[in-house]
Amino acid sequence: MMRWLPGVALAALLVGCSTDAGRSIRTTFDEIFHPTKGQSTLNAGLRQYDDGEYDEAAKNFQGALDLGLSERQQVNALKHLAFIHCASNRERQCREEFRKALTVDPKLTLAPEEAGHPVWGPIFRSVKAGR
Repeated sequence: MMRWLPGVALAALLVGCSTDAGRSIRTTFDEIFHPTKGQSTLNAGLRQYDDGEYDEAAKNFQGALDLGLSERQQVNALKHLAFIHCASNRERQCREEFRKALTVDPKLTLAPEEAGHPVWGPIFRSVKAGR
């Protein structure tokens, strides 16, 4: 009876991979065990962004995109580039980065705290509605 249990668990896992949650798990697994060329550069950019070093972060986000990222990582880099442009009163560039992110992931939504931001929240909603 216990011999078939691993097979059932594997089948359940594979079926789960067709769901959004399953794809997220698979993507996270891939990022851990098969990192993209730009992943460490993206991570550096995210740390710099969190520390308020926006110029340096923007350079690393663009560098990570140039090196190669998964779709989820591309969206993350593009979204943060948009945030930087919006916060720097560069609305045209902000809109362009959001457009690029939505091209990669048309279902992209911002987290509640991001969507509620007074500068980039309305711009994101406008770009998404115009698609």
